[in-house]
Amino acid sequence: MKKSLDCVVIGYNEIPFQRYESFLKNYGADSEAYRDLRFSFVDLGGQKLDYLGLLNHVTELASPARPDQSAAQQFKSGDIPNLAAIYLTNYLRKRGCHAEYINLYQYEQEKLIDYLKQEPLCIAITTTFYVVNQPVNEMVEFIRTHNSKVKIVVGGPLISNHARNPHSEGFRSALDDMGADIYVIEGQGELTLLQIVESLRDGADLSLVPNIVYFENGEMRRTKVLAENNSLDENYVDWLSFPEMELGKTLQTRTARSCAFKCSFCNYPTRAGALTLTSLDVLEKELDSMVELGNVENVVFIDDTFNVPFPRFKDICRMMIRKRYPFKWFSYFRCSNSDEEAIDLMAESGCQGVFLGIESGSPTILSNMNKAATIEKYTAGIEMLRQRRIMTFGSFIIGFPGETESTVQETIDFIQATKPDYYRAQMWYCEPGTQYQISGEGFVWSHATMDSLEAMDHIDRLFLTTNESIWLPQWSFDFWTIPYLLGRGISLSRFKDFMMFADRMLRLEIASVSDRQKSSTQVEQLQKIVELVKDWGPVRYSVADRSSAEAA
Repeated sequence: MKKSLDCVVIGYNEIPFQRYESFLKNYGADSEAYRDLRFSFVDLGGQKLDYLGLLNHVTELASPARPDQSAAQQFKSGDIPNLAAIYLTNYLRKRGCHAEYINLYQYEQEKLIDYLKQEPLCIAITTTFYVVNQPVNEMVEFIRTHNSKVKIVVGGPLISNHARNPHSEGFRSALDDMGADIYVIEGQGELTLLQIVESLRDGADLSLVPNIVYFENGEMRRTKVLAENNSLDENYVDWLSFPEMELGKTLQTRTARSCAFKCSFCNYPTRAGALTLTSLDVLEKELDSMVELGNVENVVFIDDTFNVPFPRFKDICRMMIRKRYPFKWFSYFRCSNSDEEAIDLMAESGCQGVFLGIESGSPTILSNMNKAATIEKYTAGIEMLRQRRIMTFGSFIIGFPGETESTVQETIDFIQATKPDYYRAQMWYCEPGTQYQISGEGFVWSHATMDSLEAMDHIDRLFLTTNESIWLPQWSFDFWTIPYLLGRGISLSRFKDFMMFADRMLRLEIASVSDRQKSSTQVEQLQKIVELVKDWGPVRYSVADRSSAEAA
């Protein structure tokens, strides 16, 4: 007899871009939030397409009658196994719970309905990538429509951000807006989720479960705080334990929790606690399980600082070389913690690309950020990576306290001089509690040397004057889309060609050229992309496609 379903974990819900664009535009077309989004889409005669939408559009134009390019074959954001959902499901299963997971909510709703019919004890919603409630609200409403009795649990960074609101009324209002039943407030949270499941299964009192907020008779109740310290070694993901899923050719994992550094613009180490590491032998077991799946071509290490501690990083590379793993790998990387031997080991072990959180080309701003890195280290590191054909993506922040027109120019000069393959600059997002004297927060702020609108003006200037590197947008794309597209059969050279044409189209948007000039140039660039895509041949199926087919 099949065991009753305890928990369904939902990985990611990306609101359709047209709806999200309309949502942000309500704040004003000249607002900082909307201007930031403008760097992620092109407008084709009123049809607003993010970069994956543009790729799908030109693919359809290139082969309109080809059956393997149907709607089910489209490229999808987040269409690799969501690590948070996989990890939580794995954690619950190891402790005797019947847990299932949904990877992409938008494409697996029929599968979710089938699970809801099995009367699970709870649905757990992760919020790793959300900064607003909207994706959660949509899922809660859908779940209530198909099962009004199931308990809905929400946890992750979105809830932690709301919990830091100094006004209790604001926190209560945010939770009321979501409409879930139980909220987890813990930097890790997997043990808390297990205790919630066990409490619901046993009919126990939720007040005994630490680290949660729930509602009883209209009253908001918050339980005691009890910090978790879950072992990464005990809870590593055995990828062979998911035989029911087609996991695809690109997988994510992590070898550490938290970050060894304390940059002033980031509160992740505070939320995540002390740096915790997976042992090398356990990491080897996990990578072995990936290889045994038989089709994994790309692995993404999501550690905030994969090459810290530095000796351990070299040992990981040596282990991958010894094992002769067939996959390529991608990670975050700190040039300040590197040398030629390390980069040689990276290349030999299969490193294909790295995310460089450079943040600024100005020594002054790096010092203000407590970045523990130098321009000279970044410059040397990018050159060594280039020599070994390891792709680089540089991420930059504009507007941090102390930023001026001259420090922005230093960043522009740095990008032009070092020429990372891809780059992106975003406005500093001001979180509550910063040590600097700031007026405002979030996307709207001002400090002694700059305000948020001026920062956005500088980003426009930076983008329009940078010619040696290619802009990589954030919405629906980001650096981690590259290994996903490799897994779908698009080579790095073909990806670069597509991005060059897309970059030219985006420049028309940001430069605000006349509609007549924009239209004629867009048509020309669009046709070039279509001709490019015609040579690509058929792409592979996605994870969501197979999941949807299995549910049907």
